[in-house]
Amino acid sequence: MAPSNFNSNNNASASSQENGFVDSCAPLNSEKAVQEIIKPLVQGTDDHLLEFSEVMRTVTKALRQVAEAKASAKAEAAEWKRKYEIERARYMNAENRVLSEEHISEPNGQRPENLANHVSLSKKAGDQSENICGNNGIFSHEVLLDGETERDSKVVQCKFKSKASFKLSWCCKGEKSDQHKHDIVSFDKGNITTAARSSKQISLKWESPPQTVLIMTKPNSASVRILCADMVRWLKEQKHLTVLVEPRVKSELLAESSFYNFVQTWTNETEILLLHMKVDLLVTLGGDGTVLWAASMFKGSVPPVVPFSLGTLGFMTPFYSENFRDCLASILHGPFNITLRHRLQCHVIRDATRNEDHSEDAILVLNEVTIDRGISSFLTNLECYCDNAFVTCVQGDGLILSTTSGSTAYSLAAGGSMVHPQVPGILFTPICPHSLSFRPLILPEHVTLRVFVPLNSRSNAWASFDGKDRKELAPGDALICSMASWPVPTACQVDSTNDFLHSIHDGLHWNVRKTQSFDSPRVG
Repeated sequence: MAPSNFNSNNNASASSQENGFVDSCAPLNSEKAVQEIIKPLVQGTDDHLLEFSEVMRTVTKALRQVAEAKASAKAEAAEWKRKYEIERARYMNAENRVLSEEHISEPNGQRPENLANHVSLSKKAGDQSENICGNNGIFSHEVLLDGETERDSKVVQCKFKSKASFKLSWCCKGEKSDQHKHDIVSFDKGNITTAARSSKQISLKWESPPQTVLIMTKPNSASVRILCADMVRWLKEQKHLTVLVEPRVKSELLAESSFYNFVQTWTNETEILLLHMKVDLLVTLGGDGTVLWAASMFKGSVPPVVPFSLGTLGFMTPFYSENFRDCLASILHGPFNITLRHRLQCHVIRDATRNEDHSEDAILVLNEVTIDRGISSFLTNLECYCDNAFVTCVQGDGLILSTTSGSTAYSLAAGGSMVHPQVPGILFTPICPHSLSFRPLILPEHVTLRVFVPLNSRSNAWASFDGKDRKELAPGDALICSMASWPVPTACQVDSTNDFLHSIHDGLHWNVRKTQSFDSPRVG
């Protein structure tokens, strides 16, 4: 019976498979079937996701291009506004000069009868000279013949083939400008030479004796207060000069003695803006920070600065307080060498700004402007442009845009080079970049740099100007930076090169090492 039952069971199982019933292997077969059914659906979903991501990438790229174009337009508008203000100020100065000439008498003591005719004649003469010079004020080689007569020039042309004539013009953002052609470029008979302006030492000679001296001091220093009181007394009693100080310093002097009632100061922001019109000489008592603070008080032209070293390092303070009388007497008598320290002019343009008239005021810096990530843990994401040409995308802790005077400050600590302060240029130094091949750059003085925070940036950036006036830059904001027209002239102990080398030797102990010992026998 058992064998027959066994066979019957086998037959039953076989018949069940034939009738479509699933055995113990059926779940595996069903899973494979489900995968075969779902696989095309999943692949189709992935294709749709890839297509969607490509579309989103295209949209992001388009938005970035729109943001870049917007920032570029704002930067161009800011530059046009700055040029308009310069031209307007130049026109007003010319108009005031003409009005002042109306009060000038002739050699015989009488005034000109018709000043308008005199001005028109001068204008005609200027037009004639402009025709000779060409549209851009630079002579072509056909005109510059060193006084050769027409006959001599024809004889020369018969003997030799003349050089191809050409003209020079200064172009800046599509515009022609001849601002510095006479200082830098000499053009003679088709030959171009440069004057090497930056390598020449600059000397200052007083045309009239200085009358007003402004003294700015480092706060919270007893030795500086004592020196300031002694210097103020000496300038008044021995040199008979008008002395200006900060309101804080005047309060300290009056607290010491009522003798210092003659000291003048200012009371509001309007009087600060007019300091450049009455200050002949600026004296600083402190370190480099005091020089930076004093320079920030002047939004335009800066008077000659005599910086006394009462700080820590003192890269810009070559004078010592022990012999301040001899130093100031020599400076007041003149002439003396100066170092023209260039400054950067910075504009912050907000993405929300629709009208350029509502942009923030310009900020002048003597050392550097720093853009960093602030308290954020994300890397900075900055897109940098130089005259509308893409430079690079900065990813790291930040970026430093420095003057050559500030090359020995934060830029040096971040790996930048030390540059002579009279070299006209802008230092482009990254802070801890995410790429090891990201090395510092030195760009020429005439370029305009634009640092843009892209719209897809993970966090905001922060900009600080000479270590203060910290401003937040949100995605879409931009920082425009160019060389300012008003440098800071600082007096030299010897000359700019000697002072610079002395500062890096004395302050940084640059290349100080033990001398290699001589152990080998002498040769010869």
